[in-house]
Formats: sequence, C-alpha cells, structure tokens
Amino acid sequence: MTEHLVVVGGGQAACQAVQSLRLGHYTGAITLVSDDAYAPYQRPPLSKKYLAGELTRERLLLRPVAFYAEKGVTLELGRRATALDLATRRVRLDDDRELNYDHLLLATGSRVRPLDVPGATLPGVHYLRTIADADRIATDLAPAARVLLIGAGYIGLEVAAVLRHRGHAVTVLEALDRVLSRVASPEISVFYDQCHRAAGVELHYGTAVKAIHGAARVEGVETADGRSFPCDVVIVGIGIVPNIELAAAAGLKCDNGIVVDEHGRTADPYVVAAGDCTNHLHPFFGRRLRLESVANAVHQAKVAAATLLGTPMPYSEVPWFWSDQYDLKLQVVGLSTGHDEIVVRGDPATRSFAAYYLGAGQLLAVDAVNSPKDFLAGKKLVAARAKPAPDVLRDPRTDVSALAG
Repeated sequence: MTEHLVVVGGGQAACQAVQSLRLGHYTGAITLVSDDAYAPYQRPPLSKKYLAGELTRERLLLRPVAFYAEKGVTLELGRRATALDLATRRVRLDDDRELNYDHLLLATGSRVRPLDVPGATLPGVHYLRTIADADRIATDLAPAARVLLIGAGYIGLEVAAVLRHRGHAVTVLEALDRVLSRVASPEISVFYDQCHRAAGVELHYGTAVKAIHGAARVEGVETADGRSFPCDVVIVGIGIVPNIELAAAAGLKCDNGIVVDEHGRTADPYVVAAGDCTNHLHPFFGRRLRLESVANAVHQAKVAAATLLGTPMPYSEVPWFWSDQYDLKLQVVGLSTGHDEIVVRGDPATRSFAAYYLGAGQLLAVDAVNSPKDFLAGKKLVAARAKPAPDVLRDPRTDVSALAG
C-alpha cells in the first residue's frame, strides 16, 4: 500500500518540503491542502514589486501549477483543514471530507494581527498577507488616494515606499518611538526615518490608534492623543500571529507556535511541522525561537523533509532576513538580542553602510544597508561566533571578508 503524506499549508515551507521530498526520492502520495486559491507563492514581493505592478501573478508562484501534477502531488486549493485526529491519523476539510495520512506536515504559517478598534472593519481598511489582499488594495487605490499606514515595521515601510513612488500621499502611524523599533538599532531607525521623510512620507511616533471613522467607507483615523488623520485607504501592518489552532485543538503542544525539536518533530511521531507556525529548538542559540522569514521556512522545510525521509539532519542555519525600500536593500543576519555595543561601519550618508551588534565581544548580528559584502561577511562571522575588535570593524581599511576567513 502506498504511503500518503498530507501537507497542510500553502506557503514557502509547504512548497519546499514537497520539492525536497521528491528530490529525496520519496515515492508516496502527497496531498497539499491550502485555504489559498493559488498554488504556493512568494509573499515578500506582495509588499514590493507585486503591489507596484512590476511583477505578474504568475511570477509570484514558487513553482508552476504543472510542477505538482508532474511530481504526483494533489493540490486541494481553497480548502481549509478544520480538524485533526491524531489517533486515527485523519485530517478533516471544510467540505467535510476526511484525508487519511501516514505522515503529516503542518506548514500552516501565520496570519495578520488584527487591529482591535472601532471602525476597523470599514471598507477601505486593508491588511496585506495574500495575493487577494494585494489585489484588493490595488483596486482601492484611486490615483489621488490618501493612504494611512498603521505600523512602521517592514511591511508598513515597504508599502510606504511603493505607494510614494506611485505618487500617493502617505502617512505612517507608529505606536512606538521609531521605525523598525522591534528589529533594528536606533542608528538604522534614524537612517530609514530620514529616507522616508525625504521621499515625502509623513511619520508620527508614539501614536496609538483609537478609532477609524467613516460612513460608507473609511474617511479618517483618530488617535489616542485626540488627533485626526483624514485618509481614503488604511493599510494595517502590526505584526502576525502563528496559525496553531488546528494543532492545539488536536492536542499537540503549542507555545507561541507548534513546538518542534531541531529535526522538525512534534510530540506525535507521525507529525512534523515547519515555517512561521513553529517554535523550534535552535541548536546555534541553544534556545527556542519562532522565526518569521523565508530563509527559516525553506531551511526548516528541508529539515522536516529529511526527517520524513529517515535521514534526519538538525536545524543549523543562522537566521537572516531582508527588506527592500526605495533603492535600499537591508540585509540582516543573526539576532541582535542581548547586544551591548553597536559598531557602525561606513557612512549612512552614502546609503551604503552596516551596523555590527556585539554582545560580550561576540558578534551577534549585522544589519547591512546596500552592502552585500558586510552581509556575506556577517553570515560567516556570526556563524563562527567571532569576536572582532570594534576598532577593527570600524576602520574603513579593514577587509571584513578577510576577517571571516
């Protein structure tokens, strides 16, 4: 009897797992269940080139639809998994069908964090997580539409850059005291603040949203300090939350994600998990993490696939991320948590520099702006737990590539 693997999820981790399994000569049947209407696609371009109209929907797809048929993968698109029975190894779908599985891969990803204020469901209020979301925003953007973005994280700033380039009036409200406050140093925040202001973006900090107002659709946003910001479109980007409900209801351990080990294994021997939805044990850091990035989804999917193939390999990759805004590419490697010193290498005025984060002398992370050399060197140095001298890093004559060996 042919073994059957069910993959629940339709993002980067799900697609990568399928590819890795077939490359590893997995011969069982595979069914991929996704509540999205489209085959697995890239999400990062949604807030960049796709929203800008520079990338077609077909080019978003990670693999052509024909790939799945060629690899013997059944796609159940527009279908939601509603229940999981670990004892009988069955997944129930929203059309009441049940799929039996021998092994299950949960790659359920994450969803946007909703804004809980009066008026948040008015027409004209948007989130950006899917192709459908991006298409709705594009349709709603009349040529002279005034756009208000809630949240100055990666999504908010990337969208702000795209919409300013398209000529829209853009205002960004951030509850904390600077842009990218949760992920970057004050030095990086100041740089991006200046770049966005120079491009014509209006930025307001320490600004909590109290309500969204409008009759038939959104007309303005009221803040807790009593100010009012007229607008035609609101886009909310205040973070994401992992989709763990299916796993938790079935009895799998969840704690800010589906709990897995360094091999992607859950407590159930027939279930693995990968991607944004997981809280995994990271051997490099010696602690549990939930990472929201393409790099994590891809690597963890490979790890989960190896486990399913009976050739387990531990999670080993140092985290890395990126963000594109205007002509600026921010590349981040490592986690800056616990740093006690920041060394800025290069001049921000040149729009090419890097911030090196040190903790007790060890390099923990690097934020590189338009500086691929610093990013690539940073990946090696962080992985090697290097302890470069701050003065050496700061010296423009230093070849950071040589430091990495």
